[in-house]
Amino acid sequence: MKLYSREWCSWCIDAKEYLSERGYKFTEIDVGEDRDAYKEMTKLSEQTYVPTLIAGDEVLANFDTDQLAKFLTEHGITP
Repeated sequence: MKLYSREWCSWCIDAKEYLSERGYKFTEIDVGEDRDAYKEMTKLSEQTYVPTLIAGDEVLANFDTDQLAKFLTEHGITP
């Protein structure tokens, strides 16, 4: 999984904590530091907001932890 985020984003911090506390493995990509990653994120998600999570072919953009939990469950994504 890839988590596109920004350092100052509170929803991003919540998403990282949620995933880490539950044992999910993910690669964090700070789109504030990496403009190419920002372009990649906008292409994959068709929007510009963080956090954005990519899990296989599934994309969840601009979410809170409730939406993240629902997304993981609906798509059968486990740690």
